[in-house]
Amino acid sequence: MSWATITNFEAAPFEIIDGDRGKNYPKQNEFSDSGYCLFLSATNVTRSGFEFSKCQFITEQKDEVLRKGKLQRDDVVLTTRGTIGNVAHFNASVNYEHMRLNSGMVIIRCNGEKIHPTYLYHFLRSPSFHGQVNSLKSGVAQPQLPIRDMRRIKMPLPPLPKQQTIAAILSAYDDLIENNRRRIQLLEQAARLLYKEWFVHLRFPGYEHAKIIDDVPEGWEKGCVGNLADVKSGYAFKSKDWQQEGNPIIKIKNLIGDGNVDIYNCDCVSDNVAGNASKYTIAEGTLLIAMTGATVGKVGIMPKNLRNFFLNQRVGQFTSKCHGSIETFLFPFFQGGFAQTQVHNLAGGAAQPNISGSQIESIELLIPEKKILAFYLDSTKGIFCQRQNLLKQNEKLTQARDLLLPRLMNGEVAV
Repeated sequence: MSWATITNFEAAPFEIIDGDRGKNYPKQNEFSDSGYCLFLSATNVTRSGFEFSKCQFITEQKDEVLRKGKLQRDDVVLTTRGTIGNVAHFNASVNYEHMRLNSGMVIIRCNGEKIHPTYLYHFLRSPSFHGQVNSLKSGVAQPQLPIRDMRRIKMPLPPLPKQQTIAAILSAYDDLIENNRRRIQLLEQAARLLYKEWFVHLRFPGYEHAKIIDDVPEGWEKGCVGNLADVKSGYAFKSKDWQQEGNPIIKIKNLIGDGNVDIYNCDCVSDNVAGNASKYTIAEGTLLIAMTGATVGKVGIMPKNLRNFFLNQRVGQFTSKCHGSIETFLFPFFQGGFAQTQVHNLAGGAAQPNISGSQIESIELLIPEKKILAFYLDSTKGIFCQRQNLLKQNEKLTQARDLLLPRLMNGEVAV
């Protein structure tokens, strides 16, 4: 590693900036679903960058009275409380102009003449960084990484041209992954539009000749989710079971709100604990649903993977009662918002909404006759197969990037 200097965060050419925690910190009633300035929450910063499926905003007037924590372009954001070590880069691809931190994260602002922000962003995703974080963090119920401890973290700092080359290599993987994500979104949109056309507007094949009785085509029925699938929740793991490595568990936080299941940022359990939950492994293609919290009713389809994943208690999985898979019918029903009102009415609880498997099964929907349903499932099979293949490609790209990252950082690969 002759080309790289090892430095610590205390001496590194960047500034660590805390958020505003004073008297002007926004109260809950000062947030809105739209507005001038995006106020970042823990759900917006993941191990894979920013996630904007659920956002909260403050007004321009509120933004002006806050002293610290306003982001500038090319700032890097790092979470330091709760889930520690999630990181995102406020680069040109982010569409929001005004963003602020909440109190559980920090800004890292680079001296661009000495350290490349994208290089830093990739280092903060590396095993070396996360290994050091695990040894420095404090607190059990609410883990945290104070700035004073963060300054002890060490990192390789090669000359700026080499940083730029390393950043470009790793970002090429990110670009491919992001391109696949956009393709996945287009596939999901196609499925939602087809569902809406056939089962909401009732413009299904042959609708011109269908007889309508009480607003329902002949041969169809007003039924419920339980006519098509069972919904069962996962295993009741205990808080003492969680560990950094081991058997990965799909929790509510892994249903990230865009129809996907995050299989990279999982809490884990030991082999002994996983043995007690052997009935709760998740097969590829399984439709999952959040049953509590702010994301109640959000769904995701389990991607292809090479590991055994286990289901946590407050996540439900659908098991089809039909011949063949019913996921491609129920996925757009939930993801497209057609079930949203019923979910919220059933979940109740403003602070912590909850919904049971039996309540999900009671959600009403229009069930087409068998020929139309079979035709729809056949018509969307290719869409969802392509979607799963793209997710698998992204998994391979992610693995390749993550294996290459430490080798580039350590100078094991010439650049």
